[in-house]
Amino acid sequence: MEPEINVQGKLFIISAPSGAGKTTLCTRLLECCPDIVYSISYTTRRPRPGETDGKDYHFITKETFLEKQAHGYWAEWARVHDHYYGTSAEFLSDSMARGQDVLMDIDVQGAVQIKGRFPEAITIFIMPPSMDALKQRLAGRGTDDPAVIEKRLQNAIREMAQKDFYQHVIVNDELEIATNDLINVVESYRKPPGQNLK
Repeated sequence: MEPEINVQGKLFIISAPSGAGKTTLCTRLLECCPDIVYSISYTTRRPRPGETDGKDYHFITKETFLEKQAHGYWAEWARVHDHYYGTSAEFLSDSMARGQDVLMDIDVQGAVQIKGRFPEAITIFIMPPSMDALKQRLAGRGTDDPAVIEKRLQNAIREMAQKDFYQHVIVNDELEIATNDLINVVESYRKPPGQNLK
């Protein structure tokens, strides 16, 4: 009887400024690679139209979030746009121990924390083609007032300044091209050793 080989799953971290198209790209990646497990973040912000609890985020109260934080529940956490976001450490460790690859969609602060705790994680940053394009996308959502949009743009400048922290940078100008670029990067890490991409 051959010994069982325990293959540790890989952790993929994707970050981007708000409005860069990260959510769409992550959705397309998961459609292409349905065996990748998506890490659903916890947040204290209210759901946006169309968002579902337990699918897009785990929506919890600030009090619950801080209580979990006090008990070391978060692998990473951050306060972004006046709301708290966090990732379950237990979920990440258990999933990868079972050999499952995990996709995380988190901000720059969270990525730095996760990389410190899971140094083998693969980091990918999604860039908008320009600040003008980013502003148009944010305004086109119709969900934020001008003051909120301006705050997101200022945060975007700070986040994009840290893109060199990431192993891979993908510019989301043409969605199809960006989708293929993202899938190719992820698949290159998932191939068995010695097997090249076709």
